[in-house]
Amino acid sequence: MSMTINVAVLLAVIIFVRIRRRVQARSRSDQWLTVVIVMVFGLLVAPTGFGQGVLNAVGQVVQNISQSGRP
Repeated sequence: MSMTINVAVLLAVIIFVRIRRRVQARSRSDQWLTVVIVMVFGLLVAPTGFGQGVLNAVGQVVQNISQSGRP
């Protein structure tokens, strides 16, 4: 029996655990590590169908906001 782990799911769990920690206890290097992990997660999710769906949804929201501000 073989077990596989999706790297994007693993990084999502790591991000969730790291963000739930108290902010005051973080050092600058700890914050940079979180930023790097989030960037890698974004690169892994972006080419997937889910990533494209999120990109389209955010694009539509931004477009609607920018159009509502026009006279």
